[in-house]
Amino acid sequence: MIENAKENSQRVELKDRIIETASEAFTAHGIKSITMDDIAASLGISKRTLYEVFQDKESLLTQCILKRQEEMNAFLAETLANSKNVLEVILVCYQRTNKRFFEDIKKYPKVHSLLKNYRERDSDSTIEFFKMGIKQGIFRDDVNFAIVNLLVHEQLDLLMNTDICNKYSFLEVYEAIMFTYIRGISTEKGAKVLEDFITEATKQRIH
Repeated sequence: MIENAKENSQRVELKDRIIETASEAFTAHGIKSITMDDIAASLGISKRTLYEVFQDKESLLTQCILKRQEEMNAFLAETLANSKNVLEVILVCYQRTNKRFFEDIKKYPKVHSLLKNYRERDSDSTIEFFKMGIKQGIFRDDVNFAIVNLLVHEQLDLLMNTDICNKYSFLEVYEAIMFTYIRGISTEKGAKVLEDFITEATKQRIH
């Protein structure tokens, strides 16, 4: 029994190491360019050992997404506690969005579906989040956020499922969706926060 407990502990530890290594690789280089061979080599294990833990790349990617979601939830809570308003939280989260990572997600239907389910599940909390922005004077009080939230999700799905990024960069399209969305729901105070953010982000890209 002790031996079995030790083996189970080692297996859990290996699984965590694989997820951590794969998450870092996918984030840094994109999903498409990283193979299971690459991950096994980074860990110093055989590909056979890797496949004993994860049957394929998509199952590994799914676990990476779940881990990423947990980390994002913790990050959101911490950022909200230390920010002046909810728009600052949205913009900080925007900066953490990995464009290459999401550009490749559409090639994995199960993972894409998982992310869509997350969005649908979190819709109510997202709307409450925007209502908090109304109280802070950041967002307008004459907006039906349920409708707007749905429309933004549809636009993001369009981004994931069309070839629009063959003509425009992922960053251009993503910003067109998100910044137009934020401008439309913001008060003058919120618009000022957004424009200051865009100005600073543009300066950083130039330098």
